[in-house]
Amino acid sequence: MLGRLKIYADLLKIEHTVFALPFALASVVILMKDAPTLEKILFISLALVSARLTGMAFNRLLDREFDAKNPRTSLWPHALGLVKTREIKAIIVIFSLVFVLSCALINRLALYLSPVVILLLFLYPLAKRFTYYPHFILGLVYLLIPVAVDVSLNERISLSALFLGIGMATWVSGFDILYSLQDYDFDLKMGLKSIPVRFGKGGAIRLSRFLHLLTFLSLLLLGLFYYPAGWIYFIGLMAIAAFLWYEHLLISEKDLSKINRAFFTVNGFVSILFFLIVLLDRFIT
Repeated sequence: MLGRLKIYADLLKIEHTVFALPFALASVVILMKDAPTLEKILFISLALVSARLTGMAFNRLLDREFDAKNPRTSLWPHALGLVKTREIKAIIVIFSLVFVLSCALINRLALYLSPVVILLLFLYPLAKRFTYYPHFILGLVYLLIPVAVDVSLNERISLSALFLGIGMATWVSGFDILYSLQDYDFDLKMGLKSIPVRFGKGGAIRLSRFLHLLTFLSLLLLGLFYYPAGWIYFIGLMAIAAFLWYEHLLISEKDLSKINRAFFTVNGFVSILFFLIVLLDRFIT
């Protein structure tokens, strides 16, 4: 039983939740008017985690044929046949229902908007078959996280949520572009589309840097005009900028050997750090 659960956890990359959950909790801290109930925080967290797991399961289902042929992914559980197609479909159904139920328990507006999120989660793994810009669809999913939090807490969509969403969207799109560099040769061979395929490795890296500059500017504007933030927020934002700068120092067109450190370790720190600085800024300054 434990071995089976480990396979499912590996299939769904549970550890990647570290990218979204701290940012979502930071959104709660930034956007709340009054302290939300523990129950509401639980439902928001459950909705986020179940949506991410649904999206990953969609990805595994739709990309199974390609993942089995790709040397980088050929040892993943679904590519090896350790997880059957019917199991992945069952995971999609279960977590989609959990997501919709969580939204229903938050409020009616969240429930009405839940199909939009599911549609985007399904569209992202399909996108590389028809557009060179699938990374922006993933970014749009992350843009919706603070928007969804605002809807959940306040039944509105504020400028604070939008600027925070833009920051999240450009951050995720930027590091997804870097991650896709690993599959550049395979995507070319299989006719799959991505920004590296469209603009080359160098062009993709430059675009990723520009997107992360937008991340910094969006979060800066959020703190200056919409949050408003205290001194801890702005000092922390400088630290986040340093992490993003370091991420790009690790990767060059000729050397992708440190891409996993740049993708997982650095961005995991960025997400957790952002939550911590927002929390400290809200309750200390």
